[in-house]
Amino acid sequence: MLGFQRFKFYDSRFTNMAITSSAKKALRASFNKKVFNVRRKKAMEDAVGEVKKLITAKKISEAKTVVSKAYKAIDKAVKGNTIKKGAGDRKKSRLMALISKAK
Repeated sequence: MLGFQRFKFYDSRFTNMAITSSAKKALRASFNKKVFNVRRKKAMEDAVGEVKKLITAKKISEAKTVVSKAYKAIDKAVKGNTIKKGAGDRKKSRLMALISKAK
């Protein structure tokens, strides 16, 4: 059993798609990269969601302390090319705009 078959998004129909050995290797690499990208994106969305939840609950001081965790998750996603730099900057900007608006 191939290593990337253990993931839920693996589909057996893709194994017949690649013909050359380099294409098969690229397919394996693509599946492995997807795992890390999904993990990074989920961590980012969880951190941003936590800040938004605190803002809606009117806990602004707590949201300001948790925003650094969200910034870190966004920066890691940008560094790993999960999201683009502009998208990361936009997310951070909108997060701070929410905090400043909620004051």
